[in-house]
Amino acid sequence: MNLHDCRLLLDYHYWARDRLIEAVTLLTPQQYTRDLGNSFRSVRDTLTHIYFAEWAWHQRWIGQSPTKALEPDMFPDVAALRQAWQAHEGKVRELVERVGEAGLSRVIEYTLLSGQTGASVLWQMVQHVVNHATYHRGQLTTMLRQIGVAPPKSTDLILFYRERGGRPA
Repeated sequence: MNLHDCRLLLDYHYWARDRLIEAVTLLTPQQYTRDLGNSFRSVRDTLTHIYFAEWAWHQRWIGQSPTKALEPDMFPDVAALRQAWQAHEGKVRELVERVGEAGLSRVIEYTLLSGQTGASVLWQMVQHVVNHATYHRGQLTTMLRQIGVAPPKSTDLILFYRERGGRPA
């Protein structure tokens, strides 16, 4: 993956995140935290998990390995999560720009929450963050339907490309 493609993938990731956040801002506090029996029990917990995973990978990229997950209570409402995530977006984009083309191929060693060690190529980890979020956005779409709320606007990658007019980043 080259720098251009990595930027484009991140553009898609944050475009899709923003569509999801827009949909969940309509939730009542009860809907936001309602236990829906999912792998992460509520909309809030699932959103926190997506954010946490991105944050944890970024931490690993800068040489730190978190030892525990962030608590969903950190984000009592969608506004708090949005603020944290938008600030974090800047850090992710800055890191990608700082490492540049050559740095995307760097292998980074890290420790998982389980204590197991790992090592991966940076661009592969960026792809993983985006793919992981896509998986959980699908879960959130189902969760929103379960509570009778309209799902987010489509977050399909091809729609992102169409909206950009098919033009390169």
